Amino acid sequence: MAFPPLVVPTGLELIGQVTGEDSPNRTGSRFGFLATDLGILWDDGEGGVLAAFGDTYGDGWAGPGAGARTADHRRNVLGRSTGTELRAGLVLDEMTEDRPGHAAEILPADPHRRLESTVIPTAGIAVDGVQYIHYMSVKVWGVPGGWRTNYGGIAYSRDRGMTWHKDRDARWRNTWLRGRQPFQMGAFTRDPADPAWVYLFGTRNGRFGDVHLARVAAGQVAEPGSYEYWTGSHWSEFWHRARPVAAGPCGELSVAYHRGLGCWLMVHLDDRAGRILLRSAAAVTGPWSDGQTLVSGQEYPALYGGYLHPGALDGDEIYFTMSQWGPYNVYLMRADLAKK
Repeated sequence: MAFPPLVVPTGLELIGQVTGEDSPNRTGSRFGFLATDLGILWDDGEGGVLAAFGDTYGDGWAGPGAGARTADHRRNVLGRSTGTELRAGLVLDEMTEDRPGHAAEILPADPHRRLESTVIPTAGIAVDGVQYIHYMSVKVWGVPGGWRTNYGGIAYSRDRGMTWHKDRDARWRNTWLRGRQPFQMGAFTRDPADPAWVYLFGTRNGRFGDVHLARVAAGQVAEPGSYEYWTGSHWSEFWHRARPVAAGPCGELSVAYHRGLGCWLMVHLDDRAGRILLRSAAAVTGPWSDGQTLVSGQEYPALYGGYLHPGALDGDEIYFTMSQWGPYNVYLMRADLAKK
């Protein structure tokens, strides 16, 4: 077996707060929300970057952590950034709104679902002018990091993210007894050398599963029946034959090809160890390196997330978003990288 390249992060830097009224984006007065998390980033194909956030709160939010449903709660919101000077921070130029100055909930509750706590985006990608979001329907929150989902699904937008469609057939329904369907949370990516395929890395519900891999033709992203799953040696049409490409415990997940280093990068949360990890691989199927500590919870308590910025994959650094539970807001981080 070939050994994966080892990429070591150094020089971690907090660039600035992205969300909250005390951030440069002043999301309270400009967009009607004071607290949110995640900040999943992807190239929108039009010269900008879309940023999807999770449970979001406005007036009435007092913190710490997520707020009450009465605090102008939205299950998710979506912003757009066109700034390229990331050392100055991640600028949110606009949000998808339901009225002026108020960020809209883009993925509503499932009207056919009796038990559903929230709807949270986990990944995004643009293909041929269509925006796609992988999201999870959270059934119930359990022990910290151990929630249960109804399903992982695909939603799409044909109008730059203004309106979204959740197809009831575009879902990976969770297994009934054990909740182990491995594509409940996702990370989309494409190979710059072979854009015919869209890859979806996936984990089961919660933050403790292994990482699995699927692929689909670029024109069929919203068709789960068209996906193929990596078995460790070949692609199969059956998801239950998928085998891990990277061992957990894995929480929020982000994968991209880093052109500057000439290899694949994976960023994810290791909730048990309280840190965000960086892994690397020569091929999308692996083998993937052991995780290197990218951010430590000793320095940034109650951290989670870790989503790569698609506009910073050319040099010897990365930018990524990180959340903290206490402030319940999102921050832009930077790290230098060295390939061993």
